[in-house]
Amino acid sequence: MLRGKAWKFGDDVNTDIIIPAKYLNTSDPKVLARHCFEGADPGFPMKVKKGDIVVAGKNFGCGSSREHAPIALKAAGVSCVVARSFARIFYRNSFNMGLPILESPEAVDAIGQGHDVEVDPGAGRIKDKTDGRVFRAKPIPGFMQELVRKGGLMKYMIRRVRHGREAGRAPLLRRIARGAGGGGKSKGGIKIVASEARNHHGRKSKI
Repeated sequence: MLRGKAWKFGDDVNTDIIIPAKYLNTSDPKVLARHCFEGADPGFPMKVKKGDIVVAGKNFGCGSSREHAPIALKAAGVSCVVARSFARIFYRNSFNMGLPILESPEAVDAIGQGHDVEVDPGAGRIKDKTDGRVFRAKPIPGFMQELVRKGGLMKYMIRRVRHGREAGRAPLLRRIARGAGGGGKSKGGIKIVASEARNHHGRKSKI
């Protein structure tokens, strides 16, 4: 169960808004966290608390395919993003990086800035604790929940190799783990999540 304060954003929040391009020379989560949303809300990195939830409009995460955006959000303390819809590449990158995201237009319309929110990703349940209303989103599939619990695709794959659960495929899994989160550059690992995301998402979002 995820609990935190809601941070409201509008439609078409692109990856440059989430983390400006001038900071893409690093992948250090702590550095990225200090600049998350600084163009939209300069005080966000200092005011956001661990567990807080971003609530946004349609096409969240559009723009370039950088994995820095979900890394910055997660490192800043954001536990979840609830949006009307997501850009497809951001959708898969988020789960690759271990950041849960849910689509619920009704929740987005109702939840206000600063409201206390509770999210159960596995059940697809979103509760606005400020006014008591409950909303539904499509539950996150089990495999993708496991990615989130393990901290993302790379950690998930490394753990599987380490525990020898697929010993015969260990060399392949190591290659997948090394390539995970490459913004579309890796093949095997990305395809696993992309396939799950297509099945869950049910359509293509704008990019």
